[in-house]
Amino acid sequence: MGLSQIGVTGIDLTSAEPGLQAWLAAGFHGSMGYMASHGLKRARPAELVPGTVSVITARMDYLPQGTAPDWVARETARSLLPGEAVVSVYARGRDYHKVLRSRLQKLQERIVQVIGPFGHRVFTDSAPVMEAELATRSGLGWRGKHTLVLSREAGSVFFLGELFVDLALPETPPVSAHCGQCTACMDLCPTQAIVGAHQLDARRCISYLTIEHAGPIDEALRPLIGNRIYGCDDCQLACPWNKFAQVSPLPDWQPREALGASSIVQLLAWSEAEFLRRTEGSAIRRIGHARWLRNLALAAGNALASDVLAPSEREKLQQALKPLAAHADPVVQEQAAWSLAKF
Repeated sequence: MGLSQIGVTGIDLTSAEPGLQAWLAAGFHGSMGYMASHGLKRARPAELVPGTVSVITARMDYLPQGTAPDWVARETARSLLPGEAVVSVYARGRDYHKVLRSRLQKLQERIVQVIGPFGHRVFTDSAPVMEAELATRSGLGWRGKHTLVLSREAGSVFFLGELFVDLALPETPPVSAHCGQCTACMDLCPTQAIVGAHQLDARRCISYLTIEHAGPIDEALRPLIGNRIYGCDDCQLACPWNKFAQVSPLPDWQPREALGASSIVQLLAWSEAEFLRRTEGSAIRRIGHARWLRNLALAAGNALASDVLAPSEREKLQQALKPLAAHADPVVQEQAAWSLAKF
């Protein structure tokens, strides 16, 4: 199936409900209204899919084939190249929603061949499901202090998916946590979004700001985003366990042309039509061209504010930004003006 690991857990998540309520009450979900609108259904699988008795969980590693052993050092170094546009590793290939959902559906079909038809529903980051909670309860790993699931065999460089079933299956036991006293992810987060162990304030998270957040980005946070234009891997790059990250056997995560390594200037030149063409079948497409330009314009402003960019590169960035000052989207306009002021 191309899946890296599977586990099984029950559906009683009542002990996780207070933490979910407290997180929402603190406003840590930011503008992700859907997190609050579904309420506690997120912690009650049988309410989401009536008849659910067990949940089969799956891990799918996504480190691309051919990844160098020193990939963490290489990715970390990219943040020091102000003119380069950095896309999170997971988003450089195909849309993980489609790939993992398809693989889980095939798993369901294989089970049907053995036992006959049964009630089921597949999820991959696509519904009110407490994925990390289900993953840790089924032994796929433990919850790291950055809130991601960590595995001794695979670090955190993997996707999670679930198959809700109406079958009573034997559960796989959870594993113990192995973060110890380490706070590397908390210490190295550029925006200090990890406000406490296992507590993430999405409103400060670069992944949230560049993907989920639709409006202007807080000016105090803009310089901290650097050259990250879609997502952020910093808490994963800081984690010692990711020296065990596994290369995927699937070709789906190979970086697409331009998404693996491109300059901000190159990507600013994409028309909306080119953006749609190059991101077809990619998770990036869902943010739309305007938000893509906002992110690039912000990164361009940070590059212009740096003191390591060559004069010729500064000039190119300024010229690429100028047309955005008259963009139809006011958020893009404002971001372009802020960035041009850095020239």
